[in-house]
Parts: sequence; structure tokens; C-alpha cells
Amino acid sequence: MDYKKKKREVSAESALSKVMFICSRQEKCCFDIRKKLCEWEISSADQDQIIQTLIDEKFLNDERYTNFYVRDKFRFNRWGRIKIAHHLKQKQIPEYIISDAIDQLDEREYTQNLQDILSGKIKTIREEDPYQLRAKLFRFAQGRGFESQLSLQIIDQLISKKD
Repeated sequence: MDYKKKKREVSAESALSKVMFICSRQEKCCFDIRKKLCEWEISSADQDQIIQTLIDEKFLNDERYTNFYVRDKFRFNRWGRIKIAHHLKQKQIPEYIISDAIDQLDEREYTQNLQDILSGKIKTIREEDPYQLRAKLFRFAQGRGFESQLSLQIIDQLISKKD
């Protein structure tokens, strides 16, 4: 006996009203909506029509989505520019939109954010060897998506203060 949930057929009209509701509740990008429409097995012609309607009606706007995404991932997840850009590229956001949104980040706040993250991390690392400590902090900063130069600069400051 097959216990898998049977997918319900969704018409283009009902799909449009469902995605309008989704977009009114939370900011989405075209990629997210197209993915949802594919799950509902909507034809690609209908997908294009639905997405165009959402754009025309101002339910979808990739620039607005990208600005919110960059701000939220920076402030709440404390990600760096590289990780944010990578995730947006996976959502097929155009490069110029990504760079415009990332350029709006305040440089002082960005540097302070990385400094706070690394200051917290250095307290949790039990490492006597300064080279190993530096390597662990660097890998941590890279995992968060921060630039190498900035990471090394702040790590050097923190290690010199620690000594």
C-alpha cells in the first residue's frame, strides 16, 4: 500500500491566488515562486504568466527581496558579504542587484560585527599555540562568509590584545 501523499492538482488561477497570499505574507523572489509553482506542476507557460502578473501587481520584486535578505542575514545571522552573495546567486538573483544591496551595508557596522563574532569565538577556543588559534579563528570567519583580508586584520588585533 502506498502511503505517499497524493499531490493535488492545482489550477493556474488557484496557484496565482495562493502565491499572491504567500507573497503578501513574506518577501519572496522569482526563484522561490517558480520553485513552488514547479512543485504544484504548473506548466512553464503558466508559470511565466503568473510570475509576470506578480511583478506587475508589485507582489514580487527581486531588488526589494535582495535588500531585505542582505539586511536580515547580516543583522540576525551575522553573515559576511561572501556568504550572503553566494546564497543570493543560488536563488538566481542578478549580480548587479546583489552588489547594489551589499554595497548598502555600513562598513563600520560590518567590521564591528566581525570583531564581535571573533571576540566571542576566541573565548571559546582552548588553544595555546597562537598559529593554531589564528587558523581556527580564520576558518570560523571564512565559514561565516567574511573576506580574508578583513578577517586576518581583526584576528591579528585580537591575538595581540590577548598576549
